[in-house]
Parts: sequence; structure tokens; C-alpha cells
Amino acid sequence: MSEVQKIMLAVAFAFGAGFLLVGTNKQQTPEQAQAAAMIRTYAAMQSMANKKCPLAIKQHTGDQVFFPSETESDKDTYITMKWVGEKGQHFKNALCTLRLSQGGLSKLVIDDKVIIDKES
Repeated sequence: MSEVQKIMLAVAFAFGAGFLLVGTNKQQTPEQAQAAAMIRTYAAMQSMANKKCPLAIKQHTGDQVFFPSETESDKDTYITMKWVGEKGQHFKNALCTLRLSQGGLSKLVIDDKVIIDKES
């Protein structure tokens, strides 16, 4: 058997073993599937908020923000992030809320001034 044939046989064996392992894995219970879905939802919400909120704050203040000082969420429908301005920034505090049902920012408040309010 040539070296090429040996490599092809090894690759085919690895694929076969992988399919066998995946096929014999135990299926998720409904509770496990629901928990996994909740985690994916929260991760998607947090990812969207981490992209949209800093951009909105920068657009209205000119300051770039990175990590929120505080985060509040029910882990299902909304996430609210709060930033506290540091020395040299043009704002004291910023509050940004993202609601999953609206698919984007529902509220943005900078220094007690409401910039966006879609919650009403």
C-alpha cells in the first residue's frame, strides 16, 4: 500500500469515527434544549448591545466607550448597560437599553437627557 493510500484510509477512518460518535450521542432533553436556547438568546442580546450602544454613545458625545460599569438584564427580553464617564470625557453617565422585541436600541439617556426613547 502506498503512502497516499494510507493517508486516504486514515482520513476516511477519522471521518467514519466522527460520524459514529456524533450519531451515538445522547439527545438533549427539552429542559436542556430550553436552557441552551436561553443562553444563546442572552449572548445574542449582549453581543448586539455591545455593538450598538458604544456606537450610539460615540455618535452623541464624541467619546468612545468600551466596557459598561453596570449591566442589568432579565436575560430574556432586555439588557441595560450603564457607563460612567471618566476624566476628559464629555459625559458623566450614559444609560443604554436594548429590547429584543424591538431588535435594537429602545432607550439611550446621556447625562439625564433622553436621546432615544422607543419604550413609550
